[in-house]
Amino acid sequence: MAKSSPVFTCQTCGAVHRKWAGRCDACGAWNSIVEETPLSSGPKALGSKGRTIALSDLATEEAAPPRTSSGIDELDRVLGGGLVPASAILVGGDPGIGKSTLLLQAAASFANGGVKCLYISGEEAAAQVRMRAQRLGLGQAPVALGAETNLRDILTTLDAERPALAIIDSIQTMWLDNVESAPGSVAQVRASAHELVTFAKRRGVAIVIVGHVTKEGQIAGPRVVEHMVDTVLYFEGERGHQFRILRAVKNRFGPADEIGVFEMTGGGLAQVANPSALFLSDRDQPAPGSAVFAGIEGTRPVLTEIQALVSPSPLGTPRRTVVGLDSGRLSTILAVLEARCGIPFAGLDVFLNVAGGMRVSEPAADLAVAAALVSAREDVAIPPDMVLFGEISLSGALRPVAQTESRLKEASKLGFSQAIAPTRSKVGQDEGMRVRQMPDLAAFVGEMFGAG
Repeated sequence: MAKSSPVFTCQTCGAVHRKWAGRCDACGAWNSIVEETPLSSGPKALGSKGRTIALSDLATEEAAPPRTSSGIDELDRVLGGGLVPASAILVGGDPGIGKSTLLLQAAASFANGGVKCLYISGEEAAAQVRMRAQRLGLGQAPVALGAETNLRDILTTLDAERPALAIIDSIQTMWLDNVESAPGSVAQVRASAHELVTFAKRRGVAIVIVGHVTKEGQIAGPRVVEHMVDTVLYFEGERGHQFRILRAVKNRFGPADEIGVFEMTGGGLAQVANPSALFLSDRDQPAPGSAVFAGIEGTRPVLTEIQALVSPSPLGTPRRTVVGLDSGRLSTILAVLEARCGIPFAGLDVFLNVAGGMRVSEPAADLAVAAALVSAREDVAIPPDMVLFGEISLSGALRPVAQTESRLKEASKLGFSQAIAPTRSKVGQDEGMRVRQMPDLAAFVGEMFGAG
């Protein structure tokens, strides 16, 4: 029998190479190519067959999967309504952001609700986890605690204890004795994640896996781990802010891009039921360069304050500093303001920030960004009871965005009485909200600031 030749596969994009290389030619990732043993090309013996798969049509009705509430509304929102049995959840975030604190609070809440929980720590000793639980006031929660990194022992324990929820902190510390590589390597992380996900599906245990992130903000290890699990959550936030955002970037049992907002306090993470009011709590007096954006995060409307500062630059190349927004989007808006509205920013430093440590990626924020920039440049304050939203095209036209009525309803609930929206936006009948629709950016700038 001919010997099968080795296969070298990129763990980031899945490209197959003839030989090992330090950099993948397909995606450009470094140190992502590993040797894999190829599968057999066919049945080993003539006549051997696999089993027939049971098939069904698209009209087959199946009951929705049962869900267990954690008792933490913001966590349930991100999970899509609660914890689904036999699901695998991957949670990533920067070091020290509060991942272990959040999951320990979640485990205690599930356990107090009658769910059997197991917390396995591979990074800390059991005594350290108990100390954190005491600080959070969770010392009496019926959570089974263990400290181990050998995945074979962990799976044996899970098989014997049969919990409904198991938390593994973290996947980078786990190791399998049949994989010849160090803990944290690509092969170990992939094999450990595969074993955990397979166990979850086979035994009906919901498993939460904690993953480290790289300096680029992506979960460390092969991207195939994110494809294996059912749900991928990112825990975001700035060290200097007390706000933390749990964001779902993948969810097979609920909407993606849903967010839950928490506040870091001395007693742990407290959920924020109304994040819009919290993000806008420091707006006392109207100031130039401040605009309120009515955005949508997942399924919930969230109002955030966008701040801009424009000042003469002593440098040959003016600075463009952005926090919480895409820097490329800022450059585009500045170019449109100059080309379509005649407002130059040459020789001026531009600083842009989203208040509260929030990150906005929605194109609907274009109009609020442009309003904050022009307001800062012209030193004219935007009315404090006004919200703005709309996408700006390269021609300077304002494009309507989705869920206009939800944005306006949230703004009205928080006391805002007027809004600027693109023409052709679907505006409902809200007597407490005055909506002005603008066809393009030049019309908006001319009416609001008398420029352009």
